[in-house]
Amino acid sequence: MRVVRVALGLAYRGQAYAGWQSQPDGGTVQDAVERALAQFIGEPVRTICAGRTDAGVHALNQVVHLDSPVRREPFSWVRGVNRYLPADIAVQWCREVEDSFHARASARGRRYRFVLLESPVRPALEADACGWVFRPLDGAAMRAAAAHLVGEHDFSAFRAAECQAKSPVKTLRSLDMAFRGQPLAGYWHFDFDATAFLHHMVRNILGCLVAVGSGRRPPHWMAEVLGSRRREIAAPTFPPEGLYFLGPYYDARHELPRTTAAMHWLP
Repeated sequence: MRVVRVALGLAYRGQAYAGWQSQPDGGTVQDAVERALAQFIGEPVRTICAGRTDAGVHALNQVVHLDSPVRREPFSWVRGVNRYLPADIAVQWCREVEDSFHARASARGRRYRFVLLESPVRPALEADACGWVFRPLDGAAMRAAAAHLVGEHDFSAFRAAECQAKSPVKTLRSLDMAFRGQPLAGYWHFDFDATAFLHHMVRNILGCLVAVGSGRRPPHWMAEVLGSRRREIAAPTFPPEGLYFLGPYYDARHELPRTTAAMHWLP
């Protein structure tokens, strides 16, 4: 019998997992989290997340909710569940929420960041934690290309074939980028904010941005790709290393954290 609905904020490194969503072999983030919750609570429970991340994708504030048969103090949830989680997954915070709260349906939007190393030398210390390009990227050209995507559009050209979303129409509220360092010795941050994302949407857009930034395509090509609604017109899907789900955001009345400590660590 359900006693309370609980929301948890999770951070995890994604390279060891086959994405978020539970699989028969048990090798996903959801499987690891639900195993830990079952040990902490004493019986199996199911979780619902704000956004399903792909294999290799990291999260800094993935939000899940569950219906718990027991009531515990928030700090007990954090420390108790983390006791049973592997080192690359950790509960960041816990809140009791109203029965109508839903981690996915209640979200007003979601945010992703892609961290991309621009260097002639591949990543070492940051291997699996960032993407990589070995040629300089033109920021002005990429910003001009990105401007074509902001707003409500049919993003079919950036949608994976296996995407299960009911509609390809989404609203991209912003796509910002910044560079830290020197040419061929620094990091790009690409920040995406949207109502929701299609499967592989961020990685497919990033592939196109890199094509523009490297000079292989002009900025107006992005508008042509978007308008075509054809996936084969766009650039190949960019690898998942470097993609971070920063998390969803909700109405203020829910009083759920939008940041975690790891957001200050993210390079």
